[in-house]
Amino acid sequence: MGLRIQSGRGVRQGLRAGSSGFTLIELMIVMSIVTILTSIALPMYQKSILRAKENVLKSNLFTLRMVIDEYTYDKQKAPQSLQDLVTEGYLHKVPVDPITNSDAQWRIIMEEAMTSVSQTEPGIFDVRSGSDKMGLDGTSYSEW
Repeated sequence: MGLRIQSGRGVRQGLRAGSSGFTLIELMIVMSIVTILTSIALPMYQKSILRAKENVLKSNLFTLRMVIDEYTYDKQKAPQSLQDLVTEGYLHKVPVDPITNSDAQWRIIMEEAMTSVSQTEPGIFDVRSGSDKMGLDGTSYSEW
């Protein structure tokens, strides 16, 4: 009673003749795995893009507020528009709000006449995003 070993040549020929591609079930399994991985990765990708836009918004707001303060201190009056900051050389150009993708949709908060540096010309006191969307932290971008 010996164990009979089949030659490698016959096994290889049998495999070659019977398997010319993937079966339908193999393709369905691979597609299911790809779909599951995509459904996990896509929300994470979108969240990272939104987080990056929020960081740019915070940076732009910080820069605008700092430049408004510098302008007000130097000129002894607040700027009347964001374009004044560009005209006077405090900014190269008005930054884009990354949430609205526009440099013209900033929400400008004007100072009151009684609290302004130059009480004859109240100007810009603060600037905020013009978006009505909510941030990842649950607060509205227009409140930042």
